[in-house]
Amino acid sequence: MLRISLYELYHTLLDIYGYQNWWPVDEHYHKSRGTDPRDEIIIGTILTQGTAWKNVEKALENIKKEGELSLRFIRKTNHEELAKLIKPSGFYKAKAERLKRVANFFNPTDVVRKVSREELLKIKGVGKESADAILLYAGDKLTFVVDAYTIRLFKRLYNIEGDYDRLKALIEDSIPRDITIYKEFHALIDTHAKMYCKSTPRCGECFLKDFCISAIQSF
Repeated sequence: MLRISLYELYHTLLDIYGYQNWWPVDEHYHKSRGTDPRDEIIIGTILTQGTAWKNVEKALENIKKEGELSLRFIRKTNHEELAKLIKPSGFYKAKAERLKRVANFFNPTDVVRKVSREELLKIKGVGKESADAILLYAGDKLTFVVDAYTIRLFKRLYNIEGDYDRLKALIEDSIPRDITIYKEFHALIDTHAKMYCKSTPRCGECFLKDFCISAIQSF
């Protein structure tokens, strides 16, 4: 039996951290350039694979400085130049190829409104986490994103393990089907994992320690 329900966890994290308003996009940039902010979400989703967000931000800034933060820029830029711009994100040659494939798929960007998860997963280099992130944040579709932070927190807090789809189904069955809650809960889990539930956890300082199986067992 869960010591704190998932919906209670969501509200607890929200009370502590407030709304995260994730996915972060540069709205002013897109208004001034006439570009689509959904492009930034799609590009950022590919760039964040296997790296920290701070490295993604550097790559995004390179693209803005040297070109345009849009899928059309990704489509028209040659592979070598694109790889150089996104180098801070790591695995830049592979990611340049993925960006090309994704940019060609989302042409026009509005394809994101009607694309299915199954279609996205057929694109080489797009896994379940990336597909769900694109659908949730760019497509405003009700699909929860499970990432490494989610897996870590659920293992420690609830002693729940499982594959991606099992955890995704558990969360979706336990919280209201609301787009804002889906977005905020995912962002709040990531925020908490970065603050307290790190690789080496800060259990003694964590406000969830009285509910956390791992923390209780460590004391």
